[in-house]
Amino acid sequence: MRFIDFGSLNFDHVYRLSHLVRKGETIAAASYQRNEGGKGFNQAVALAKAGQQVHFAGAIGPDGTALKVYLEKLGIHTECLMSVDIPTGHAVIQVDDDGDNSIVLYGGANRSITREMIEGVLDRFEQGDVLLMQNEISGGAIILEEAARRGLRIVLNPSPMAPEIMSWPLEYVEWFILNEVEAGDMTGEEEPHKMLDALLRTYPHSHFVLTMGEAGAICASDGRRIYQPAIRTTAVDSTAAGDTFTGYFLYAMLNGKTLQEAIRLAACAASITVSRPGAAVSIPVMEELEKKWTIQK
Repeated sequence: MRFIDFGSLNFDHVYRLSHLVRKGETIAAASYQRNEGGKGFNQAVALAKAGQQVHFAGAIGPDGTALKVYLEKLGIHTECLMSVDIPTGHAVIQVDDDGDNSIVLYGGANRSITREMIEGVLDRFEQGDVLLMQNEISGGAIILEEAARRGLRIVLNPSPMAPEIMSWPLEYVEWFILNEVEAGDMTGEEEPHKMLDALLRTYPHSHFVLTMGEAGAICASDGRRIYQPAIRTTAVDSTAAGDTFTGYFLYAMLNGKTLQEAIRLAACAASITVSRPGAAVSIPVMEELEKKWTIQK
């Protein structure tokens, strides 16, 4: 079984501010950093730092070599990373003193994915391999269709949520990993358990992990619901917390952990990520998790 993350790569331009900029306001930044990021990129990094072998598929422009180098240093396979003549995607990220953020995203090369590119990537994989995808690249519906046709197991993080996702063939998704905003948009519900009830009615053969920030997370699978409280920490920057959770949860599930163990490991990993600045760079390695895992047990 092989694991492929088909997703986005961005350069993150991160500005530290006392508060998020309001309409019509100009504010001086306390600091600036350019980091490697993108939801697909971050989730691949989390999987690799956990110890999972990962193949990454996506697109970068002529300015994106540093992203490829970063992945390869972590041992992530980049034979499916494609180069196009469009600038690499980037994000402008504000982070305030409470660790909250707001993000403006430019898709760039991430939005240049075509059916031909998708088929070329997925032809390298076979039945039983695992595909992880998000919604920061073009061709999402085609990726789902082609992955299902080849018998791949599909994990979807429907982020950022957009109306077109509801027209995708979501019945092919084995695992949904989503937050309250995404689940609310998909169901029209406001209470977490009602969200899960609605999702399970619509996709009865799927499994769900619903993340709720400081309120923790709920896993709904095979008639069971497992609740995991958030691990308390001092928040510095929440940028890659959800991506860290996704990567570590999938690593644990793929390596024989129980649902309770997987969701707790993911929560511990996310708590480390939010305690320090940056996106991919803030994601912990498994050695750090093993120390926190022992403490939190």
